[in-house]
Parts: sequence; structure tokens; C-alpha cells
Amino acid sequence: MWRDIGTVFWRDWIVLKKRLTKFILSRMVAPVLYLTAFGWGLGRSVQMASGSYLEFIVPGIIALNSMNISFHSVMPIHAERVYHKSLEEYLLSPISAEAFLIGKILAAVLRAIISSVIIILLAFIFGAKIYLSIGLLAVLILNSVIFAEVGFYAAMKLDTYEEMAQVNTYALLPMSFMCGTFFATSTLPDAVRFFVNCLPLTHTSQLLRALSSGGEFIFSSIIILLIYSAAGFFICRKAFQNLLDE
Repeated sequence: MWRDIGTVFWRDWIVLKKRLTKFILSRMVAPVLYLTAFGWGLGRSVQMASGSYLEFIVPGIIALNSMNISFHSVMPIHAERVYHKSLEEYLLSPISAEAFLIGKILAAVLRAIISSVIIILLAFIFGAKIYLSIGLLAVLILNSVIFAEVGFYAAMKLDTYEEMAQVNTYALLPMSFMCGTFFATSTLPDAVRFFVNCLPLTHTSQLLRALSSGGEFIFSSIIILLIYSAAGFFICRKAFQNLLDE
């Protein structure tokens, strides 16, 4: 099984390696804009009890970025399934659904980590103080796994590019701004805050913010992310297994 996982992962790594320079440069654009507009621009007029606004939003930007990168990293599976029909090569090969799913998730996590490292380096250049730790990396990986699973399931179930775009419009975009990335969720109305606190990106933002400032794990948030990750893996495995069985 590990050999099959490595094969799937290696294929995506070869594709990424050929485009690595373009990938890195393209991943720098949005963070620079966020850090400039919110960190230097708006941030100069915002006072935070725990430090500068720049240091407040950097963990949120990392959470937001890892969500988007991991989700869009598995979107090509949709084109392979619906348009190119190249996914049939995997369906016909002696590879398990688990191996294919794990390989694709690991490739998405790698892209998210590379992109997040770029943001952290830019944040240091902009003057932010961030504590790096194994815990922060673990939370980042966990968040990337969750949204790679979201992208994988959407790629298995949706039949058009328009439907895939609607996932971004109705799910990812609202989470990008509502889940504690740019402001504390405590300022939201009670009903909205309850809903937002059920979403994984909220807990990722809270965890990254706590860890990047030298704080400790929020164990309730870790448990919620683990539940999302495990449930997502089960659902995605079942969706891909259905394709194998057809």
C-alpha cells in the first residue's frame, strides 16, 4: 500500500517540480497584498491587546491559504474524471482506494506547506513576530488534509466546472472572511458565532494564532479538526470506491 501511495504522490510531485518556480511566485502575490493592505495599511490604525494587527492576521492568512491551496490542488481530479477520462487509468490499475486518496492528499498537503512557508517568510520581512513549532506545523497539515478531502469529494461528485466553482463561492469564500481570519469571532452575533464555531477553519485560525504567539494547544479545537479529518477520509474513500465498483 505504501508503494502505491508513493506512486500517486510522486506523479503529483513531478508535475509540481516542473512548475515549482511559477508556483512559488504565484503564491507570493496574494500574501503580499494581504500583508500590505491589512498589515501595513489597515493594521496601523487597529490596536490589539495581544500585539500588532499584523501578528494577529498572519495566522489567519496561513489558515486561509492552506485551505485554498489544498482544495484547489485536488481539483484537477475533477477534470481527469469528467473531461479527460484519465482517471480511468487509476480505476483500472491494481491500486486501493485508500492508497489513491492518501497519495493525493499528501500531494495537496505538500503544496499547502510550501505556500505557507512563503507566507511565514514574507511575514518576517514585514516585521511580524511568529513562534514556529511542531504543533503549528501539525495544525497546518491537519487543516490541509481536511480541505483536500473537501476538494476530493467535490471532484468525485460534481460534474461541471460551474458546480466546482460554486463550492468555492458558497463554502470556501464565506469561511475565508468569517472564520476568524481577519477578526475575532467573538465580535459576531451569538447565532452567527455558533455556526462559525462549527466550521473547521475557525478552529485552525484559533490554533495557529495561539501557537504562533507562544501559547498552548486548544485541545477542543484539535479534537474537532481530527473528527473532520477522519470523517472526510471515510466519505472520500467511499466516494472513490463507488467509482471503482461501477
